[in-house]
Amino acid sequence: MSHILPFSDDAATLANSGGKGVNLARLSRLGLPVPPGFIVTTAAYDQFVRTASLAPLIENALHATDSRDSDSLEAASLVIRAAFSEAAPRLSDVLTGEILSAYRGLGASAVAVRSSATAEDLPELSFAGQQDTFLNVIGEAALLQAVAACWSSLWTARAIGYRARNGIASEGIALAVIVQAMVQSQASGVLFTANPLTGQRNQVVIDATLGLGEALVSGQTEPDHYVVDATDVIVARTLGAKTVQTVGEAGGGIRTIRVDASAQQAIPDEVIAQLAGLGRQVAAEYDEPQDIEWAWSGGRVHLLQSRAITSLYPMLEATAADDLRACFSFGAVQGVLDPFTPLGQDFIRTAFAGGARMFGYDLDWRTLRVVRLAGERLWIDVTAPMRNSVGRTVIQNLLSAAEPGAAQALRQLVNDSQLQTTQRGLKLSTLARIGRGFAPIAARVVRNWRHPDRRPRQLREQMDARVAAWRAQAPPATLPPRQRIAAVAGQFDAFEHQLTEYVPDLFAAVFAGVSMLLVLDRLLAHAGDAPAAGGFNPLALQLTRGLANNVTTEMDLVLTRVARAIRAEPAIADSFRDTGTNMLAAAYRNGSLPPVAQQEVEAFLKRFGMRGLGEIDLGRPRWREQPEQILDALRSYLSIVDAAAAPDAVFARSEKQAEAAAAAIVSRVRKSRGGRLKARVARFAIHRLRAFGGLRELPKFVVIQHMDELRTALLESGRALVEDGDLARADDLFYLRRDELRLYAAGEKRDWSALIGQRRARELFESRRRQIPRLLLSDGRAYYAGMGATPDGAVRLTGSPVSPGVAEGFARIVLDPHSAGLQPGEILVCPGTDPAWTPLFFASAALITEVGGMMTHGAVVAREFGIPAVVGVHDATRRIQTGQHLRVDGSSGVITLLDAPTPAN
Repeated sequence: MSHILPFSDDAATLANSGGKGVNLARLSRLGLPVPPGFIVTTAAYDQFVRTASLAPLIENALHATDSRDSDSLEAASLVIRAAFSEAAPRLSDVLTGEILSAYRGLGASAVAVRSSATAEDLPELSFAGQQDTFLNVIGEAALLQAVAACWSSLWTARAIGYRARNGIASEGIALAVIVQAMVQSQASGVLFTANPLTGQRNQVVIDATLGLGEALVSGQTEPDHYVVDATDVIVARTLGAKTVQTVGEAGGGIRTIRVDASAQQAIPDEVIAQLAGLGRQVAAEYDEPQDIEWAWSGGRVHLLQSRAITSLYPMLEATAADDLRACFSFGAVQGVLDPFTPLGQDFIRTAFAGGARMFGYDLDWRTLRVVRLAGERLWIDVTAPMRNSVGRTVIQNLLSAAEPGAAQALRQLVNDSQLQTTQRGLKLSTLARIGRGFAPIAARVVRNWRHPDRRPRQLREQMDARVAAWRAQAPPATLPPRQRIAAVAGQFDAFEHQLTEYVPDLFAAVFAGVSMLLVLDRLLAHAGDAPAAGGFNPLALQLTRGLANNVTTEMDLVLTRVARAIRAEPAIADSFRDTGTNMLAAAYRNGSLPPVAQQEVEAFLKRFGMRGLGEIDLGRPRWREQPEQILDALRSYLSIVDAAAAPDAVFARSEKQAEAAAAAIVSRVRKSRGGRLKARVARFAIHRLRAFGGLRELPKFVVIQHMDELRTALLESGRALVEDGDLARADDLFYLRRDELRLYAAGEKRDWSALIGQRRARELFESRRRQIPRLLLSDGRAYYAGMGATPDGAVRLTGSPVSPGVAEGFARIVLDPHSAGLQPGEILVCPGTDPAWTPLFFASAALITEVGGMMTHGAVVAREFGIPAVVGVHDATRRIQTGQHLRVDGSSGVITLLDAPTPAN
């Protein structure tokens, strides 16, 4: 068996040639200008490792490593690489002969020797720079030495750590080696077939320097930077200093020299155009943007390697190339940045289609253009309103309240020719639709204002009755699993139509309260109060503290009473505090918690167990299924020893603060011009804000209860199908789409397991993204920055102020509320929040989130509890560290970093 494959051989695969080798062989066979070369396959590496008995040593060295500990990674790497170096001279005669024979076939001249790992340059991951490359290798002995050194570089500390952090097992990986004729380049560099900074897919970006590319790759020189559009026009040109140049030595190896080339281009314009064209050709072959290394020598361009640009956020689906679309993140508004399950995506599409019916639009949820998909997340298309003068104002105002970072990004697009206003005012047909849709809402709002003391209770009773009726219609558990699944698929249709009955009442309830906040803000402005930067008047916001009729607040107060019942039994409370959350959860599931705790937790979950982290996604687990977060929150509540810091005491104080704010507002307004009338208006607005403001959480709560019936039926059916051997996991059904549920229930023959597996794998990959854009355009442009995107290391960070007050404390970075470890009095810093996070609010001194706005969930609840909050803070979970001493000003949106991190428990 040969251990050598020439580039022309179509037998090259990821398994035998690694990512780099496969790509070079593919480009070479396409006739692209790739320097000739060959691949030393992974079989050679495997033989070397086996012959030298290195596998046990590698396993032992890796056993004690921690991917977050650079010292342990470096120690493991030193042990492994030393063993490789010691074994290198014992390369077999057969393998040595094959390598040298292929080398002589290249003319035995200078070559570049590059590593190519089987876990490298995958579609989803880039391992650039993880293994070693050796340039200008001359001579047979030097070549063999370079091959062995490449094998060894599979075990650099950075490569070991990168694989571990991305969930790639080191067992079974191997490394091929590329041997390629050396190009003694006049200039070299990298080419991106999409703009890696903006994400724009119709631009090619080229970095170029003089000499070999080593100086550029190692960061020793500042290259030229060219941006080329789709018509080969250079739209941006920046000449770098290019003070360092790498050149080949006559006897082998490379050296760097100092040059002064800042006034000249590394390559002429015609070469820039040629590179752009070659790049597009390569990208078209792979059907995805590419990161390409190139060299220019003797008037010819050479392609040295190509890999996918894995840092780009995926493109929006179902968009035309010539129709620019602008979409904001649905997840950022909801405080859910993780991917949505396929069935969860379809449920949201269904809800939007149902809401559209209210305005006379009969839309198919399958082709709903206002909700788009990218990166397994949902995006709301606002292009149509942005092209209308009225719609643009409405969208920007709504986003300023819901997700200021997205609103800020939209304002950056004001001069984009494809998003310019094309229509002034609204068409009569549009006005008629809006009128028909809002007329029933307006009538209900007036009714609410007329009866503020009884309408909130009536509305909640009405919604409870609707939910009860929905539950009564649920497919019975006695149905065979597939029949029950078919029935659930039918319930999606029923929910879509029922939304037209729910929405007017729910919207009217929310608007009846929120609109009064706007009125009070204006009254205070007329009374001389300066408007708050980026938000409402802080005094007006204090009225939203301690609101009645908020189902989420009530839920948290019920959890407080559960904690109080446990605390009343000191022995049980001590046991609860001292036992790990996972052990408590296991005890709860088998019914072996102390009776008081078991009963109280069961009662809580019976009432609120349909809630959970990311609950707006139908496919995400609920507290009833995973009670760990609730038990962890209870342990935190039991740590609060000061009665005045207890959640119910905090809530009571918030009510008193709201009463004081109301009196202050009326007094301040009365002193302004026309004060007597304005004071009456203020009292009217305050009463209705206090009555209806808490209903802001009701719409989502109603929807979640509807989802609960669908989820319960699907899970129970899934469990039965697992027992029958038809499914691997009970929640597999959430990885099918709404129409696929029907087909699966009908028994259609398809490899459902493979389809579900592919979607789970995609979800897992997408869940690793730390940065999610706030705004995404269909040409690939992605806007990540939130409010106050100041440089790293700044003493002050800024965001959107959403809950007034000032608090100092130590930061606690929390990425998952299931394992928060939040201590009473700490400042909660997290990506975003939904209702599953609110049990943590009581213990925290303040809240900081990366996404959100004035009317998003976390802001509403923080105001009710009187917790200062700043949201939309760009990259907060990276720029702030656990244990850092902070001052959070929820009135101005300023976060002051008082000192370096203090070790936190």
